[in-house]
Amino acid sequence: QVQLVESGGGSVQAGGSLRLSCAASGYIASSYFMGWFRQAPGKEREGVAAIYPGNPKTYYAYYADSVKGRFTISQDNAKNTLYLQMNSLKPEDTAMYYCAADRVRSRTPVYFGSSWYQAYEYNYWGQGTQVTVSS
Repeated sequence: QVQLVESGGGSVQAGGSLRLSCAASGYIASSYFMGWFRQAPGKEREGVAAIYPGNPKTYYAYYADSVKGRFTISQDNAKNTLYLQMNSLKPEDTAMYYCAADRVRSRTPVYFGSSWYQAYEYNYWGQGTQVTVSS
């Protein structure tokens, strides 16, 4: 059973940085894609960034337009940990952030590139970590 545990959330001022971590267990990194989602009060859950496994030690990365150039997703397979480095944070980044994952199965990189931000593509979810950005 895949288990995901997020950490690293907190409160920062606008322009600050945070790094979220997602410790994963019960999976094989080369067989799973993973992503970060966020949900603000009263809003739908939205995809922030995701990775799709490529050749050993490489992966494809995808980002929402709202975070491109500010957020970086990465993965340390040796530690079974997914990261989200968030720089130049804005008040509109305030939300609960969730880590998610699922087996690649038959989903190709081309398919995933057009669907990575859809929550229904992921079967495994963490409990979330809160990020609050004040102006």
